[in-house]
Amino acid sequence: MFSVEEYKIRMNKTKQKMLEYGMEVLVLSNPSNMCYLTGYDAWSFYVHQVVIVFVDEEEPLWIGRGMDARGAELTTWMSKPNILYYPDDYVQSTIKHPMDFVAAELEYRGKGSRKIGIEMDTFYYTAKSHERLEVGMPEAELKDAGGLVNWVRAYKSEAEISYMRNAAKIVENAMQAAYDKVGVGVRENEVAAAISHAQIYGSDVFGGDYTSMVPMIPTGKYTASPHLNWTDKKYREGDALTIEIAGCYKRYHVPMARTVCIGQIPDYVREAGKVITDGIQETLAIMKPGITAEEVNSAWSRAIARHGYEKNSRIGYSIGMSYPPDWGEHTVSFREGDRTILEPNMTFHLMPGLWFDEFGVAITESVLVTDTGIEKFTSFDQQIYEKPVV
Repeated sequence: MFSVEEYKIRMNKTKQKMLEYGMEVLVLSNPSNMCYLTGYDAWSFYVHQVVIVFVDEEEPLWIGRGMDARGAELTTWMSKPNILYYPDDYVQSTIKHPMDFVAAELEYRGKGSRKIGIEMDTFYYTAKSHERLEVGMPEAELKDAGGLVNWVRAYKSEAEISYMRNAAKIVENAMQAAYDKVGVGVRENEVAAAISHAQIYGSDVFGGDYTSMVPMIPTGKYTASPHLNWTDKKYREGDALTIEIAGCYKRYHVPMARTVCIGQIPDYVREAGKVITDGIQETLAIMKPGITAEEVNSAWSRAIARHGYEKNSRIGYSIGMSYPPDWGEHTVSFREGDRTILEPNMTFHLMPGLWFDEFGVAITESVLVTDTGIEKFTSFDQQIYEKPVV
């Protein structure tokens, strides 16, 4: 996906963080972090796999299932001796565990008594994984390295930003496909299918990847909950739906959400939409290098408070490379108490939706922090779309 030089820069930044954290070895199980440092890209995260970084060695070590080793050879910049695999009888065994193999390899390399960082809160590092590492390396000092590589990823290179611009074009095409398909008598799953087709087709110039989250398109009262998926129900006149999707190119995501009404937009939905769009404009206007994530949230809160509204959940987060089950980077959040300073080449999903007991309105923007302010990745109309009833 990137030049060897860019991977080595990422490795050096990661090693610097390791030194700051007091770690000599780093065991990564988050597939996004594995891909970020090595280029490894496969749907193999349903079994245990790791990338191991040594602070005093140039190349990392990949360890995974035997049938996936060839994939590591094909997609990474690493040399073949640094790609190791465990036999298939480790897979879903009640007798042995892949982390037994990882621990034995680290012991064999003389790393068993080192200060070893592990990602304690990643989706793919299980309680059993931790137990087996502790048993296999009793002299090691296991330290939580959650977020270490994630924070390195927070600052995007020009190549990464170019991938995200492609992803932005894909999400615009996918949202337009949803607008074109939705209508009276159309099933929700048909709209989801149109979105998925557009996401993967991409454009005539470049194709799209699968996204880390499926289309979230609740309808009617179900829009009060933002993360519901589709059903096979048919849309009726008067239905309102929210659509939250993303475009993905080479694992880089640009999300976007919009709200649609089939037929006339109800006044209460229109009002909430105007509060959100006005608030987005005010919030984007203050975003620039040097302000904090907390200040972004405060700007939004002030904007909607003038209309008598409030929102208690975060209104955005850092985005970039990701694998299922979500497209966030798990670093910066736009909310009270997050004093992370915005810097150029950070990328965010600003998602200030409003959800009530009986309905919700979602309108979002993905943005790049520039030297002087922000750049929106997409130019898709923010207004609630009123689909004509034929």
